[in-house]
Amino acid sequence: MNDIVLKNEELFHDEWASGVDVNEIDVVSIFEACTMPENRKIMEWLKDVRDKEILELGCGLGEASTYLALCGANVTATDLSSGMLEVANKLALKNGTSIKTIKCDADSLPFPDNQFDIVYCSNLLHHVDIEITVKEIYRVLKNGGVFVAWEPLAHNPAINIYRRMATEVRTEDEHPLRTKDIRVIKNIFGNLRYDCTWLITLLIFVKYYFIDKYNPNKIRYWKQILVEHKKLEPMYNKLEKIDNFILRYFPFLGKYCWNIILMAKRN
Repeated sequence: MNDIVLKNEELFHDEWASGVDVNEIDVVSIFEACTMPENRKIMEWLKDVRDKEILELGCGLGEASTYLALCGANVTATDLSSGMLEVANKLALKNGTSIKTIKCDADSLPFPDNQFDIVYCSNLLHHVDIEITVKEIYRVLKNGGVFVAWEPLAHNPAINIYRRMATEVRTEDEHPLRTKDIRVIKNIFGNLRYDCTWLITLLIFVKYYFIDKYNPNKIRYWKQILVEHKKLEPMYNKLEKIDNFILRYFPFLGKYCWNIILMAKRN
């Protein structure tokens, strides 16, 4: 990314971090709530992470890094926002654990080759140059190491309408993943496993806008589904069953989901 884009991203996330109260963040629900199918699937794939060296890129508020540390991993968390890293450290300490934080850009990682067992990121790749960043991820992974991520896709009409409305809670340089981006990742690793989430379940976003009247520029819908996960559980579980049925028999519709979950292994 060029310097202007990097600075804009940093300022945006510093401002976001300045308004966060770590006492309001539930790190367990980040991975275990019904409305977090991405992280539930990732933990199903990774299984036991105890004593693993994990690098999180674009750690944001540090929820994932803290959860993985609580699971026994040795976690290094990076972000280009000093404000986010400060919150991440506070969150880890509040939860009785610790993480190592480093300020850096994802396309130029200050780590030697073959250092990490796992590289994790969520909602990062659509902010960066995907090819450069994924090559860096490949470089810092050990042989046999695993890259896991989840990212938004670009093709769902309803989500694209939401994106056009929610301009104040997003950065202008975001570029949700397209099919060609998935191919880039597969070409670098030589293998790629993926799953897609949120198709019919996106009716929850419709509910937020038309029934709950949540202003998309005041409330981040993708955060609200976590805040309200217990309240949403009956509705979400029913809709997820429909999604699972549709995607099982019509997998080509996966490109119209909101998110994609990725796993690749360095051989």
